[in-house]
Amino acid sequence: MSQASLDPIAAHAHPPHLAHHFETPQQQYASAKLGMWVFLGTEILMFGGLFCAYGVYRHNHPEVFVFAHQALNPVLGGINTAVLIASSLTMAMAVRYAQLGLKKPLMLCLACTILGGFGFMVIKSIEYHTKWEHHLFPGHYNVYNKDFQGKEERPQDLAALEHGNESHAQGAEHAAPEAPPAPATAPANLGYPDPLAGTGDEPRIKPPFVEPVGLAPQQQSAASAHQHLLYDQLNPIDQQRVNTFFSIYFMMTGLHGFHVLIGMALITWVLIRSSKGVFGPTYFTPVDLVGLYWHLVDLIWIFLFPLLYLIH
Repeated sequence: MSQASLDPIAAHAHPPHLAHHFETPQQQYASAKLGMWVFLGTEILMFGGLFCAYGVYRHNHPEVFVFAHQALNPVLGGINTAVLIASSLTMAMAVRYAQLGLKKPLMLCLACTILGGFGFMVIKSIEYHTKWEHHLFPGHYNVYNKDFQGKEERPQDLAALEHGNESHAQGAEHAAPEAPPAPATAPANLGYPDPLAGTGDEPRIKPPFVEPVGLAPQQQSAASAHQHLLYDQLNPIDQQRVNTFFSIYFMMTGLHGFHVLIGMALITWVLIRSSKGVFGPTYFTPVDLVGLYWHLVDLIWIFLFPLLYLIH
């Protein structure tokens, strides 16, 4: 007869990481994982509302979304995608090393995952800073980019058009009675060049901007060398629709970035516990559950990247 069977306290003792309301470690692990999947389901529902908003506005104003996404940098977005995928790989390896009880490889993989999250946030902060410099904010849009007010590199066609509009306004004082205001479907452009002018497609493209039925052709502009000048060529109604795109962009990427920060904090907590030798073949639940959360963060970005950066 074994010594454990002779000691009633030892016979009824629980493993150190087994909660008192669970009978076995396997039962505790299954319950924890089920709870994590339920939580991840609520996260998907939360992001799902934003994806639905994106789909509705993209369907209603596809040309404006195609036009506005040119302010995003697909190279930086692609690098961020690769960084997150690599961090998911190191996180999956960390879970495996925790199951095997390999402390040093576990800590190394967790550290690499944190480094990947940090790199993602650095690149995202660079993108946000660029939007700030170009005055592209959520819910706000400047009609005239003040970076080019009074500068020589200001497009000549823009200055010429403004001069022509001023001359026209002076001559209109001695002309016939003022014509009725233009309908809402064709608002005045406030003296800024029409990106569709001279293409011959105005009658076919302008109506879809109000009642969209398809994608407009690629915009042709003398200011195409300066990407952010494209936004100075939008009329007031289209500017509001650009606001919609950037509001959705900042909401979706901002919420995702907040989840990245939470994931980094959780992985740091797991790393600290790993340094104390807590995890091993008999107990690795926190590593596994935090890994599931990180994989969800990665998966959401895999959907965000093509929707926001690769619009065609």
